[in-house]
Amino acid sequence: AMDPQQRVLLEVAWESLEHAGVAPAQLRDSRTGVFVGITAMDYFHMLTERGDLGSADAYTTTGNLLNFASGRPSHMLGLRGPSMSLDSACSSSLVAIHLACQSLLTGESDLALAGGVNLMLSPMGSVLMSQTQALSPDGRCKTFDEAADGMGRGEGAGVVVLKRLDRALHDGDNVLALIRGSAVNHDGVTSGFTVPSGLAQRALLSEALTRAGVEPRQISYVEAHGTGT
Repeated sequence: AMDPQQRVLLEVAWESLEHAGVAPAQLRDSRTGVFVGITAMDYFHMLTERGDLGSADAYTTTGNLLNFASGRPSHMLGLRGPSMSLDSACSSSLVAIHLACQSLLTGESDLALAGGVNLMLSPMGSVLMSQTQALSPDGRCKTFDEAADGMGRGEGAGVVVLKRLDRALHDGDNVLALIRGSAVNHDGVTSGFTVPSGLAQRALLSEALTRAGVEPRQISYVEAHGTGT
């Protein structure tokens, strides 16, 4: 009874290594870290909603709890670097990449697989979000539009292979992009528990730019998260 999210995560992790030209067998016993952003437990909720406790077996726990999601590729590939699942809501996969970068910079990891997965397998998540009035009636985010009236949910999975630039160049890797800087913070006290803080988000962007050594005027392309988590 393995959560399909674990199966999809294994698939995209393997594909990411193929795209990077890294032979999975060569990573066994290496200091390769796995950092996974994951929030939903729809499949586990579906199993428990049946009320049949007799159907639970020795693999129900490892196949469904979120902390095992990152351990799955680490175990299958024989990796000995850090392995962690994290949940910061919609920002989970980007926070996973941030932590992977920190692990590489400190020398804790020599290589990192970072990303996230989200599958909608039960209506419960949408029902709960509807109760908090978080969902748009038409399912569209309308980001940066005055007509914005909620968010739209989505499914997906993705993993990137990260390595320190000096080592990537030394190994002759095909470098697709360079992460110059990243930052993570929290809104702190706002007018409501789920209400964002413009000041905190501004501080976050400033910190990321400072770490990257980039001036705002140098930015020519911005990809933003619709709900602003």
